[in-house]
Amino acid sequence: MKNFALIGAAGYIAPRHMKAIKETGNNLSVAYDINDSVGVIDSISPDSEFFTNFERFYEYAWQLKRNPETKLDYVSICTPNYMHASQIAAALRLGCDVICEKPLVPTSADLDELALVEKETGKKVYNILQLRHHQAILDLKEKVAAGAKSDKHEVELTYITSRGKWYMESWKGDPRKSFGVATNIGVHFFDMLHFIFGKLEKNVLHFANDMKACGYLEYERARVRWFLSIDANDLPESVAGKQTTFRTITCDGDELEFSGGFTDLHTVSYQEILAGRGYGIEETRHCVETVEEIRKERTSITCPQKLHPYAKFVINKNVDYHE
Repeated sequence: MKNFALIGAAGYIAPRHMKAIKETGNNLSVAYDINDSVGVIDSISPDSEFFTNFERFYEYAWQLKRNPETKLDYVSICTPNYMHASQIAAALRLGCDVICEKPLVPTSADLDELALVEKETGKKVYNILQLRHHQAILDLKEKVAAGAKSDKHEVELTYITSRGKWYMESWKGDPRKSFGVATNIGVHFFDMLHFIFGKLEKNVLHFANDMKACGYLEYERARVRWFLSIDANDLPESVAGKQTTFRTITCDGDELEFSGGFTDLHTVSYQEILAGRGYGIEETRHCVETVEEIRKERTSITCPQKLHPYAKFVINKNVDYHE
């Protein structure tokens, strides 16, 4: 049984990590968050210590090292994106391996720094890339791999997850903290595309603002038109007023159904990490570099046929678009 600490215990995704720790037969020793709305711990690990002050949490974790039975083996990180790099480094220096939510860090330079800390401490960083464990994704990857290497598949990725006014007032609406829509809600989809279709060859941004982004990606084995949004006004008429999220991926006109099967993917991710098959810094580098380039790009359209079908409407409606 391994001992875990959890940083960011009051966040949306934290219960999935708590559940994964429990379901893999391990112990949540201590949790930390600046907010104290963490009653979910009672249903998963009521004996866990809890702190709202990072220095007290860190001192407690350091003291646990003195006893081989209580020392922490892993630190799981579920905090806002901009905190990941420093908290991962702190956890490594505690002598722990680290499991962190996506995006691992915002830049390739951050990855390089963490690789140095890994080397200094002898510990490892693992990223939650749960879509790599989804059976529908694995089936498509196998199908693509079996085809001719010269084939390029035509892919459309659409993900609209409508958010209320609270979103822009939270850290998620601050690009200095979330690094924007493409990074915050898109990074694991870009990882999925790389996982299935290989190395990225072209990255073009067509439009981006605080609530949506769209563009074109070309991989070794696919041409991808993508559209991401947190704006309910972008929901298609077929689902508007009935559901708040619309997610679809088509490959050569066939829809990839992966809306189900998400429930246990964090537990599967933990099982793989504990078995020595987790995804580390180099596995996550490709998607980090993809979103880093998207954030740097100037919007442009040089080939209109590469526009996502939703993009034309968005671009025509927004005056902040420029070629």
